[in-house]
Amino acid sequence: MPRWLLRAVDRRPGLSILLFHRVLAERDPFRPGDLTASEFDGIVGALARSFAVLPLEEAVERLEKNALPRGALAITFDDGYRDNLDVAAPILAAHGVPATVFVSTGFLDGGWMFNDRVIEACKVTRCTSAPFPSLRAEPLDLSTVEAKVAAAHAILDNAKYLEFDARLAAVADFEDRLGALPGRGPMLDEEGVRRLRASGVAIGAHTVDHPILANLDDSAARAQIHQSRERLIDILREPVTQFAYPNGQPGRDYGATHVAMVKEAGFRCAVSTAPCTARPGMDRYELPRFTPWDKTGWRFAARLLAMRIRDTDKDVACAHAATSQPH
Repeated sequence: MPRWLLRAVDRRPGLSILLFHRVLAERDPFRPGDLTASEFDGIVGALARSFAVLPLEEAVERLEKNALPRGALAITFDDGYRDNLDVAAPILAAHGVPATVFVSTGFLDGGWMFNDRVIEACKVTRCTSAPFPSLRAEPLDLSTVEAKVAAAHAILDNAKYLEFDARLAAVADFEDRLGALPGRGPMLDEEGVRRLRASGVAIGAHTVDHPILANLDDSAARAQIHQSRERLIDILREPVTQFAYPNGQPGRDYGATHVAMVKEAGFRCAVSTAPCTARPGMDRYELPRFTPWDKTGWRFAARLLAMRIRDTDKDVACAHAATSQPH
């Protein structure tokens, strides 16, 4: 997309905060939504050519001062996967593009997030069918790769909003039934976090165990927020100022109480997953974040531009969703 087109149509000040998770060295049928290295390279190249990509914290400061360049955006990753260091970071560096990685500290050094445990169990099991009565009434078909992929995502849909301990128990039961106990997980270790930071990528906190904060009592939620920041400060020996709410849907996954906790913990900004463009006047502790799910660079950039120039009323509704929904 030529910059003159962006300047011509993107006339309202705004900040697009993009959300990614993994960038895979090669295609994995069990992760159809994740980008490959070549796809990510095409997208980052298109963004670097067409938009003004800023470090998130700088972008937030400029948003509040209404001093953003035309086509401002920031790139973020959630969870803290090792491929963010091994695959994504070199691509970002090659294009001169900054990013922030939000790390869930409880999974560092060999841990697994629950969704990765479910996918891995389906991937490696030798079972062709298995009952899973805690979440499904009928046995799972595991006879083909396609069936295993469908089974994994069906289990994830059912397990996502279980109470935290119940979800862990259900996943452990699932692994046991499939005879598939996980080995070392795909997340960063402490040295990887330091190397990622040394490469120029900013590090933010994403709680300890990635729970739905709205499902926790206040004491547990506060501990998840504070302890994740404290561990990252201990690893990096520098301030950690950015936070991402797990799952991130305002009013469903977190509420005003959790926003107050994030401020109290010492963060300077926080991001949700409300799907719109951040505009001047929005709360820096509930900034919206989204990603067009196109995998071709020009399509990704075009859809992003289309989202930026949509009707003002939709942005107002998005801002309201990100600041006013009840817990």
